[in-house]
Amino acid sequence: MENAPSAEPETPAIEAPKPYSVGTAAEKPKSEWRDLASFLIKLALIVFVVRSFIFSPFSIPSESMLPRLLIGDYLFITKWNYGYSKHSLPWSLPLIPGRIFPGTPARGDVVVFKAPPGNDTDWIKRVIGLPGDSVQMVGGQLILNGKPIPKNRVAQFVLPISPNFERCQPQFQNVDAEGNGVCSIPRFRETLPNGKSYDVLDQGTYPKDNTGIYTVPAGHVFLMGDNRDNSTDSRFSHADGGIEFVPLENIEGKAVVNFWSTDGSANWFLPWTWFTAARWDRLGEGF
Repeated sequence: MENAPSAEPETPAIEAPKPYSVGTAAEKPKSEWRDLASFLIKLALIVFVVRSFIFSPFSIPSESMLPRLLIGDYLFITKWNYGYSKHSLPWSLPLIPGRIFPGTPARGDVVVFKAPPGNDTDWIKRVIGLPGDSVQMVGGQLILNGKPIPKNRVAQFVLPISPNFERCQPQFQNVDAEGNGVCSIPRFRETLPNGKSYDVLDQGTYPKDNTGIYTVPAGHVFLMGDNRDNSTDSRFSHADGGIEFVPLENIEGKAVVNFWSTDGSANWFLPWTWFTAARWDRLGEGF
């Protein structure tokens, strides 16, 4: 009996090579650009939310809050303390009607706000009067609700002359032990009825050392700078460049801590000067 012929092994099918697609290489960069755009949009949204509702940086542009704040100080403000309005948002975007989650500052709080009447620039001052309060200055002393606020003399405020502080009146100019120019200004400690204490400067007799009585209307606050004779604040009318009473919805947030400070002598093209110009002792100062 003849043996059955053995089955021949099947030859595996060889797949034809897939044609090369020129478009595959071109599509990858498009995907990368989409990913980058998506990342940037998400980052911008996070920054928008954080700056609008949690905290935001602010730099000091003037001497009105000496001795607590110097030109060249950078600080963080918290945004949730007094509620939110359109002024809580970048560029005062009209996305929030009125105020939501409203709160009233405490006397002595340092706040950043949109300055009336234009409501288009950020200022920083201290809250002195709340709705219903009466505020007056008599002989350079603050009178709140008919009662003089204690004002006690403390050590002179001494500030080195620097690119960020050059305007020192002649009677206050002096030199330190190393022969460097300094400005030495009389300093006083005020204490509000709620126990909040802070230092103010008194450079002499000026027109707004004596005022009429200001009665703070509902929904507003009375704000003053600690550098009493160099601060255009609620004591001044709009016609005189002042802010008068500030609506609560204009307040953007509460100052909480310094995170950087420079005397203005740094050169962007000389990195080591960034460190020599820093006022390290001011970092971390709270309010």
